[in-house]
Amino acid sequence: MRIGVPKETADGEHRVALVPEVVAKLKAKGIDVLVEAGAGAGALISDDAFREAGAEIADEAAVWSADVVVTIAPPDERHIALLGKGSILIGFLAPLSSGATTRALAAAGATAFAMEAVPRISRAQSMDALSSQSNVAGYRSVLLAAEEMGRFFPMLMTAAGTIPPAKVLVLGVGVAGLQALATAKRLGARTTGYDVRPEVAEQVESLGAQWLDLGLEASGEGGYARELTEEERARQQQALTDATKGFDVVITTALVPGRPAPRLVTAEAVEGMKPGSVIIDLAGETGGNCELTEPGQTVVRHGVKIVSPLNLPAAMPEHASQLFARNVQALLELFIGEDGNLNLDFDDEIVSGSCVVRDGEIVNPGAKAASEK
Repeated sequence: MRIGVPKETADGEHRVALVPEVVAKLKAKGIDVLVEAGAGAGALISDDAFREAGAEIADEAAVWSADVVVTIAPPDERHIALLGKGSILIGFLAPLSSGATTRALAAAGATAFAMEAVPRISRAQSMDALSSQSNVAGYRSVLLAAEEMGRFFPMLMTAAGTIPPAKVLVLGVGVAGLQALATAKRLGARTTGYDVRPEVAEQVESLGAQWLDLGLEASGEGGYARELTEEERARQQQALTDATKGFDVVITTALVPGRPAPRLVTAEAVEGMKPGSVIIDLAGETGGNCELTEPGQTVVRHGVKIVSPLNLPAAMPEHASQLFARNVQALLELFIGEDGNLNLDFDDEIVSGSCVVRDGEIVNPGAKAASEK
């Protein structure tokens, strides 16, 4: 069996889907790995490093014609057309928002597995690429906030007087939010977390952060929050607006799968924040959690800097690639039998749950609905 690793072509994407460490482990199982020339350059991994791990450096056509192709960003239609009929694609495929990608994969007769569709169950934790990349984003968001704020994070006691610690609020306490809280705490900030799922309060407090209790809960399926009703949203918005005004840094991470990001930070809240404060909006790719966010841009409104980075894990490509590659390795080990050949068991909830297209047929309900729009 051959696994192909193409060079990522999406704007700003510097990661690579497999790294030499994982290539060597796959080679030990008798699997050939083809890596497109220069695929690892953005992550500071040379072609020679891949060769030393046992990979073959190949051209684009050869990589895309492999039995299994592993990517990070959703491929465009030109690359999908290079897939062989019956081949397998693994990667982030945006099944709930990119109907064109799903339709193209079906037309190519491929079988496609979306890393973001891997079920969030205990047995699949090692395959959870959403969580691994969210960890990177949460960490990086705090460094970005510290750089943009222009004030100290920790309390400083000096001969010239004492500087109080920065007050950091994290909205949305999933993997990215928890990592942001932990990182801000390590930098010496006074941290507070908020989520509509009250069961995560204990996790917030375990990191030494305070819990912002607004008296509202909206726990959903799969570890995500459910969408709020109009009345709940109005109550949450006003309570959050009042609370947000007292923080130096606000980091937002709230997402609802397949829907626009919920608006948590209003223009009124921004106007009430101290000039020089910073908002880092990690939900920019789905519209943003802040009313004044401009996705992919840094803007200043009412003296507050609003930063909305897109694809933040790609800003730390070396370690982000390592984590993603290990997630893919764990998934491949589920797919591959003892003889080194593919053995896809669609009775397994991980295999069936992560499959978006099977032999040219769209099998994921959410992806099917998105592809029909």
